[in-house]
Amino acid sequence: MPEMLSTALPLVAVDPTTASGDTAWLLAAAALVLIMAPGLAIFYGGMVRAKSVLNMMMMVFGALAVVMVVWILVGYSLAFGDDLGGGLVGDPTQYAAFKGMLEEVPGAPYPITLFATFQGLFAVITVGLIAGAIADRTRFGTWLVFAGLWTVVVYAPVAHWIFDFSAGDHVGGWMANELGALDFAGGTAVEINSGAAGLAAALVLGRRVGFGREPMKPHNLTLVMIGAGLLWFGWFGFNAGSALGATNTAAIVFVNTLLAGCTGLLAWLAVERFRDGHATSFGAASGVVAGLVAITPACGFVTPLGAMAVGVAAGAICAVAIGLKHKLRYDDSLDVVGVHLVGGLVGTILIGFLASSTVNGVDGLLYGGGADQLGKQLVAAGATLAYSFTATVLLVLLLEKTMGFRVDEDDEMAGVDLVIHAETAYDLHTTGGARLHFGPETGNLQS
Repeated sequence: MPEMLSTALPLVAVDPTTASGDTAWLLAAAALVLIMAPGLAIFYGGMVRAKSVLNMMMMVFGALAVVMVVWILVGYSLAFGDDLGGGLVGDPTQYAAFKGMLEEVPGAPYPITLFATFQGLFAVITVGLIAGAIADRTRFGTWLVFAGLWTVVVYAPVAHWIFDFSAGDHVGGWMANELGALDFAGGTAVEINSGAAGLAAALVLGRRVGFGREPMKPHNLTLVMIGAGLLWFGWFGFNAGSALGATNTAAIVFVNTLLAGCTGLLAWLAVERFRDGHATSFGAASGVVAGLVAITPACGFVTPLGAMAVGVAAGAICAVAIGLKHKLRYDDSLDVVGVHLVGGLVGTILIGFLASSTVNGVDGLLYGGGADQLGKQLVAAGATLAYSFTATVLLVLLLEKTMGFRVDEDDEMAGVDLVIHAETAYDLHTTGGARLHFGPETGNLQS
């Protein structure tokens, strides 16, 4: 996010009309990010097998509920409170339960509670993304506990590192301030973070029964396409909303987000057509998401031409990367690693090449800025990946040993929808057709 956007809101006179417009935009952007949660649930729900649809959707909706409660209680304070030392984490008590944040601040460009809630919805999406890596085999209750703990242990610290800028007496995170890494809307905290965590969880819980032997294709591509459309729609709030105002930067980010989604789609389909002979609807949806993932960190630093390049790179690279799980034999159910980890790395690193000072004052390698920014991006990406992966391995192991994280094999084969939720997504029984009547001789029921 831009350096100007700190929790220490400037107490300077702001034109009331401008402040009102910025607040209105941030309210709308927060609502757009919120709709990404049901969009992700629909997207993931279409990608799993029919016996796991409801559980997959419930994991995302459950994350929405748990993460927002934890965020209000302590997560925001950990992410944006005054640094406790080393730029690693904020003071967990400073803003606990939004303490001291409810009164209007004279001269502030927007209410701090709105900014905090907007940021909390980023945490929701990040945790929801992890669910896709461990679909079909997860205990719902343990997942809810994981969602809350992971928000505190992993997401909030990483958000502090990269999103919390120092201002006045406020001291923020090490990546944003000491390192000087750039991440406009979450390539590190959201995409690399969720992808690394998804890989860790998938490795600890192990492969699904039948992985590599049985077909595990998406059961409903219509849902996948609808979900992708909702995600794309919401992503404008995710990225352009991170400008935190109705500004020229927000407009540029909006355009870049649109273009990267378009070129991500085209690049993924080109790879499919060349490799498999067909351009599929599933590939189109995946390509859009890959382009959006990669442009998330870069959207406020590259030109529209640069955004198209980011989308092309992500669409092509991610289309190839999703095949790694079969070669390396890890079961990332819904390609969280191949799309979000790889796409997040692509977008974060490409800032070092494609950033343009005409957009936000920083030039990348290809614009004459040298390799300095590229080095900073590599450090930020590597540190996020390493911390998220390690912490998630330990957390999943702890929960597996204490509560049990993976369902029993028989329950997995029967389907987690029926076993865990006592429901099925589709009622396939006959609802009409043959008429029933009693026979005249015996009174027996006949058709």
